Amino acid sequence: MSIVKFLTSKEFFKQLAIAIVAVLILVFLVLKWLKITTNHGEFVEVPVLKGKTLDVVEIELDDKDLVMVVQDSANYNPNYPKYSVIDQNPIAGSQVKENRKIYLTLNPSGYRKVAVPDIIEKTYRQAKPTLEALGFVIGEITYKDHIAKDEVLEISYDGKTISPGMMLPKTTKIDLVLGNGN
Repeated sequence: MSIVKFLTSKEFFKQLAIAIVAVLILVFLVLKWLKITTNHGEFVEVPVLKGKTLDVVEIELDDKDLVMVVQDSANYNPNYPKYSVIDQNPIAGSQVKENRKIYLTLNPSGYRKVAVPDIIEKTYRQAKPTLEALGFVIGEITYKDHIAKDEVLEISYDGKTISPGMMLPKTTKIDLVLGNGN
């Protein structure tokens, strides 16, 4: 049988109609299955989690069939309690499907520790921005007889002399002893 005769035959159109009906039924069944399994049109509102502890957050998310994922802690924020949520994604009030992961950023227990830079024998003008860039606060400045004016001779914390490289929490007040030029 030639191709032209086959394409115009009754048998070809019968098989083509069966194939089209089979594809339509298959597409219909797949769409119905997707609608059932994805809960089409059903949403859950994300609750406000900022400032709450992990125990409270876990209970709230379980009630709404949402999944909690704790991300790495951020920089310490003194406005929030320790180990409480300071950020969430998606944000509160968002409409999401059940079993959606809610990513949480927690407030650590305190400021992270930073190594004290080597500012000995540097001028105050160099030392101040170096310390402030690392998050330290310049505390009391005292002067001592030394030929170099405003050169850092000692650094101290809580009345004790410290050495460069020592780990201190951010926002620590560091006291400086400078030369007075005499």
